[in-house]
Amino acid sequence: MRMKAAVLEEFGQPLVIQEVELAEPKSGEVLVRLEACGVCHTDMYTASGADPSGYAPAVLGHEGGGVVEAVGPGVRDLSVGDHVVTLFSPQCRECVHCVDERTNLCMAIRAEQNLGHLPDGTTRLSRDGEDIRHFMGTSTFAEYTVMPEIALAKINPEAPLEKACLFACGLSTGLGAAMYTAKVGQGTTCAVFGAGMVGLGAVAGCRLMGAERIICVDLSPERLEMARAQGATDLIVADENSVEKILEMTGGYGADFTFEATGLVKVMEQAVEATRMAWGLCTVAGVAGKGETLDIVPRLLITGRRVAGSSFGGVKGRDQVPELVDRWMAGDIDIDPFISHELSLEEVNRGFELMEAQDGIRSVIRF
Repeated sequence: MRMKAAVLEEFGQPLVIQEVELAEPKSGEVLVRLEACGVCHTDMYTASGADPSGYAPAVLGHEGGGVVEAVGPGVRDLSVGDHVVTLFSPQCRECVHCVDERTNLCMAIRAEQNLGHLPDGTTRLSRDGEDIRHFMGTSTFAEYTVMPEIALAKINPEAPLEKACLFACGLSTGLGAAMYTAKVGQGTTCAVFGAGMVGLGAVAGCRLMGAERIICVDLSPERLEMARAQGATDLIVADENSVEKILEMTGGYGADFTFEATGLVKVMEQAVEATRMAWGLCTVAGVAGKGETLDIVPRLLITGRRVAGSSFGGVKGRDQVPELVDRWMAGDIDIDPFISHELSLEEVNRGFELMEAQDGIRSVIRF
């Protein structure tokens, strides 16, 4: 079938809206008609050429929400008409990682996915006979996508897809960092560095887990007020003294749980330093730039602080994204303030511009 898509032709250049070919789903694959897609920092990062694992030509986009239009042979758990959220982090439920509760890093299709291929090592996207690769196995800056069944989460059909799509990446990453990676305890003190999509999700996750005090640090007073609405009890306008302020607020000890959600190495170092000695846990959810390294003073670790990484918030997508969506539908999570702009596919590059200018939290493309 022919469809419109936003294609990354050349790094550092605007995405090109054009017609491409999408082949039918093969064994274990599903055709999804996209209703909406969030514009995420990861898309902009890859388009810029800063991602060392990036490739072109490719159809970008990974925060998709849509409806199943067709299924290939062997698909067991999805049917035509099901509402789904796309998963860049799949869940086969069978590999050594999927059967272990300690991680969400499914190994089933990872190698081919990293190459921009579907599980059989080929693509379903093409243009004039030339293959176009699948970004993160999703490619949701398009009217349709073909994806493996194991990379789709079936959600409540009553959930509006133009909002549910946020659970495909940033929101789940933040919520999960607090709920599934850190497993924040009731009555504890948390500090979240960054009040973008991931950081605001982390604030909400800390609240849902029963944290008594949630400190949020960001440069933007406007974003800090959004954090307050998600459950933050204390706000700090970020500066070189952010760590000292957190220590003062906590009797000199630091926070039981800290979360880094900016991707800036200097902020990661602050998050570690603000973590409580003896048992504090710093969870790093932000993605640092190419070649950057994190310097940690060993004494901070010897005295009991721990550091953990969190990919997609530790969320096992097919099982736990539907649960998070249900909590939103039950009123436990307010995501309306996160959607600042609604765009058409033709305006995808404006979505990058808005993000660069920090104008709002998320732009959502409607199809």
